[in-house]
Amino acid sequence: MAGIIILSFAYVLSQFYRTFLAVLTPVLSSELAMSEFQLSVASGLWFATFALAQFSVGIWLDKFGPRRTVSYLHGIFGAGGIFLFATASGPFQVIFSMALIGLGCSPILMAAYLILARNYSAAKFSTLAALFLSFGMTGSVVGSEPLALAVTAWGWRNVGSGLGLISLTISLAVFFSVNDPEPVVHEKKGSIFDLLKIRQLWPLFALITCSYAIPVSIRSLWSGPYLEQVHGLSVPEIGRAVLFLAFAQIAGTIIYGPLDRIFNTRKWVITAGNTLLLLTCVWLALNPDTSLIYATWALVALSIFGATSAIQTTHGKSHIPVHMTGRGLTLLNFFSIGGVAIMQIASGIVVDTYSVPGDPTVAYTALFTFYAIYLSIALAIYQLSSDVKPR
Repeated sequence: MAGIIILSFAYVLSQFYRTFLAVLTPVLSSELAMSEFQLSVASGLWFATFALAQFSVGIWLDKFGPRRTVSYLHGIFGAGGIFLFATASGPFQVIFSMALIGLGCSPILMAAYLILARNYSAAKFSTLAALFLSFGMTGSVVGSEPLALAVTAWGWRNVGSGLGLISLTISLAVFFSVNDPEPVVHEKKGSIFDLLKIRQLWPLFALITCSYAIPVSIRSLWSGPYLEQVHGLSVPEIGRAVLFLAFAQIAGTIIYGPLDRIFNTRKWVITAGNTLLLLTCVWLALNPDTSLIYATWALVALSIFGATSAIQTTHGKSHIPVHMTGRGLTLLNFFSIGGVAIMQIASGIVVDTYSVPGDPTVAYTALFTFYAIYLSIALAIYQLSSDVKPR
């Protein structure tokens, strides 16, 4: 249990690093002359390296165990990346450092999932995974108003150096506290190609690349510019708004956790949640210049309705052979985080293409329309999936 607790603090950092650029956008734009597209690339590369690492992470988790996989990757690349970020003198260093941090954070969640999957029943996995996720998502809370206050008080470079020391300390704690689960002995190890032959997973891949990417893209990248350009908010005010989104994400994850057992269905809980997410995107596309109160509540709704990640993972895990749990979970995570990487860069292109000087609402109408179209297609494909009932 001590190992899971330490991993949960590591996951707090992982959630922090995927969202903190939204608060730092004005500072990095003014001091390092970073454009919105460069910021979207930096954020996108965090998710891209995270996603691409999943193939290796899955093998390492099954072969070497969570303890060494997490402590080595997070200690070397996670801590090293944030130290580089703190000394950045231009956009390239920021982009490269975000790629390193993404690599360092790549094994944390799947390591915890592997431990939970090996030690607890399948029926309890969704709830336990949701609890782990919800605690880790406090990193999004820290990456909102508290981060804005810290940057105002000490400067973003000093804050970055402090984060590097924290990352290094947690990596050492993982090495000395996490106990690897007993490996599953099987005559055939299996490969990524064996997993891709499981046809029940493919409709889920379509949705998992989209539904998580939309709320994360908003929180980590576009909430700051949207609230600054359309509603005129300052950095501390943006931090406060992102704080609401972080709490909403945590609340949504906790709410979704037991719903599959309550309603005895995974597919239709996921479908209902993402339908509400789709309707919220449509409303924002039609009303990008709504009042600040309504805009904030709509962004909060996006965070709540889009928090189906844990239950989607549970749905996918139910189709994966036990001896391939590590590789199977990381494959699901590849599509989830890979979808975010694509979304970050694609959304940057959309906003850049439709930007009109003096009228920022045009770009954000295009952005939310893009989200709605993408999600509607993914949700339609997901309806081809087969439900797996907890009972």
